[in-house]
Amino acid sequence: MNPDLSRLQPYPFERMATLHAGVNPPAELSPISLSIGEPKHPTPGFITEALIEHLHGLSLYPSTRGSNVLREAIAEWLQRRYDLPAGSLDPARHVLPVNGTREALFAIAQCLVDRGNRPLVMMPNPFYQIYEGAALLAGAEPYFFNLTADNGYLPDFDAIDDETWDRCQLLYLCSPGNPAGQVSDVPAMQALIERAERHDFVIVSDECYAEIYQHDDRPPPGLLQAAAAMGNDSFRRCLVFHSLSKRSNVPGLRSGFVAGDAALMDAFFRYRTYHGSAMPPATQDASARAWRDEQHVVENRQLYREKFAAVTDILAPSLGTVAPPAAFYLWARTPIDDESFSRRLREQRNVIVLPGTYLSRDTQAGNPGRNHVRMALVAPLDECIEAAHRIRAFVETL
Repeated sequence: MNPDLSRLQPYPFERMATLHAGVNPPAELSPISLSIGEPKHPTPGFITEALIEHLHGLSLYPSTRGSNVLREAIAEWLQRRYDLPAGSLDPARHVLPVNGTREALFAIAQCLVDRGNRPLVMMPNPFYQIYEGAALLAGAEPYFFNLTADNGYLPDFDAIDDETWDRCQLLYLCSPGNPAGQVSDVPAMQALIERAERHDFVIVSDECYAEIYQHDDRPPPGLLQAAAAMGNDSFRRCLVFHSLSKRSNVPGLRSGFVAGDAALMDAFFRYRTYHGSAMPPATQDASARAWRDEQHVVENRQLYREKFAAVTDILAPSLGTVAPPAAFYLWARTPIDDESFSRRLREQRNVIVLPGTYLSRDTQAGNPGRNHVRMALVAPLDECIEAAHRIRAFVETL
């Protein structure tokens, strides 16, 4: 048995199931879940149709590298979305399709971490728990940089000393962030790229929420965009991870990609050849169509904006909530302990929210998830509004 398996912590939703065990919500209130970030908007019909049209591909083994059509669609989308120079991304060298970014975010650490040199893998705190598990099973020590209201829920990399940076081999960046929805700007990303050069580490940028944002004139920037703008046109030390799950409402399709530094991509390709994780042909064809269509993404964004506007208006007087720049979460402060808030809200109002401490770890500076809850505005608008009214009524009784 791999001894590192014993270092893995229970997933947040396992802990929440234990927390809510024995709770008996009011029978007259239907349950509303805001705990899991699973998109609920309808899947665009053209994606479903593309899957059906290409089921004949099941008779063939797919290529680990993916089809030319898919890689070209991804490269074109990246260049268009992030205003990259034409031809700066070679679909054959800079792009690799993956079966959802969850498995790829985990696998990249297994591929790149050298466990023989006291490696650190840095990650935000709160965080997507895959980062931690990936570090532990790669034989590395997770290092958490806290995201709090004091730093605007953005990393303060200047607060980390050089000795710590020298041990860093890989850093997970999440922008837009989960759970606070804040966005790292281009200067901050460029400073991080410069730091990666000085201290010899790789930046893994999780940009899965990049297509859900509040203002049309302020799309979140990306790591490749920052690299190109500073003359790093080879995207050295930079890898970005994108997914169709949130962008196109297809979490069950398990489709995303990794792009960036060609040398790192070549190593990851070799790893994935042995890992056996090629994308099914029908999924590739449907994905290529999704990356080439923007109208459904515009419509999807508008649905989230409507929910944020309605819910924050209801909750602001009781919890002080404001819509974040991007993503589809509200990261709300609670007037009582976050576990108690979550359990009592379920018990009294049958609304399910995730305690913030289940997304974060204790550090010397404290636990940045304490007295917070995450609310995923993925349910239909009417359910989100009903949930907000119930939460406000609950808070007003505390």
